[in-house]
Amino acid sequence: MSEAATPVRERLPETIAPPGTLWSHMKSDPQYAPEHLALDAVRRLGPEAAQWVERMRLDHPGIGADALAQRAVRRFTTLARISGAVSGATGLPGAVLDVGVLAWTQSRMVLHIAAAYGEDPAAAERATDLLVLQRVHKAAESARTALGVAAGRERASRLFTDVADRPLTGVMLKLGFRLGQMAGVHAARRMFAKMMPGASVVLGTWVNSAATKGLAARARTHFRPA
Repeated sequence: MSEAATPVRERLPETIAPPGTLWSHMKSDPQYAPEHLALDAVRRLGPEAAQWVERMRLDHPGIGADALAQRAVRRFTTLARISGAVSGATGLPGAVLDVGVLAWTQSRMVLHIAAAYGEDPAAAERATDLLVLQRVHKAAESARTALGVAAGRERASRLFTDVADRPLTGVMLKLGFRLGQMAGVHAARRMFAKMMPGASVVLGTWVNSAATKGLAARARTHFRPA
């Protein structure tokens, strides 16, 4: 089905950038940036994924879980390809923004795949799934521990923050590294590409697509019933 022929109700929201409050949390605590992103993604994007599956089943009676998941993969792989073009920022800020948007888009895709296979995309356990599938943690137990730490630090950040006392470049480097790890790309390579006219689009499109397709395959294997 062509994009022009796609029913309006099938189209997914395309606000692909993480919200400002999430960026604030991640900058104040870059070591746990993936955990903050996973927690926020489940809270904000989980209900959206559940609503999307419900609408799709109404529009396409009898559609199977695999077909639903494939629709989500196609949609978000396309968004991932163009995610590097959401900002004209260059250098380190542009690289960090790129990998943050990519990690957010990939998280949205995983939650939609989970919903397609009948899992609750807004359940707290989905944050654990995100971190394991995105290879931030090798095991669910360590992911849950890190999520607990991040949640506690998030609550503490409402009372105080030490970002102002830390070198901004160091914070951004750490943030870019951790988000790049989550998105399956290298932030350093992104920064280099941002400094080379034209290279950012070509490199970003290929790398984003490859990383997102690999994640999609892992997510479908994980959530598909045995």
